[in-house]
Amino acid sequence: MHFLGHVVRFIVSAIVLMVVGWIVPQFSVGGFWSALLLALVIALLGWVIEGIFGKRVSPFGRGIVGFVVSALVIYIAQFIVGGVSVTILGAVLAALVIGIIDLFIPVSAFNAAKDHK
Repeated sequence: MHFLGHVVRFIVSAIVLMVVGWIVPQFSVGGFWSALLLALVIALLGWVIEGIFGKRVSPFGRGIVGFVVSALVIYIAQFIVGGVSVTILGAVLAALVIGIIDLFIPVSAFNAAKDHK
């Protein structure tokens, strides 16, 4: 069940990235597989940054630092994943839209609910 939760999280993240690519100018994702790989790369980059700098500087953290790091991670991820094109403004807008979507569909809430069972 733990593995299935991760799979669902990455599928939801890929769908969110595709929606963001449709909404945000200067941010485009080639298709579902590019979005899924982008979600994986963003998660891995976030994990590395969190491991090096701590939770406060993580792209998953709240506040202005988390927002700026999220935009930076999105911008860097385009160089790793094919079919993704992002400008700096597109990365900032994408981080903003993803943050707003996260308010309504928080991925961490699924993990918190699962951990309390």
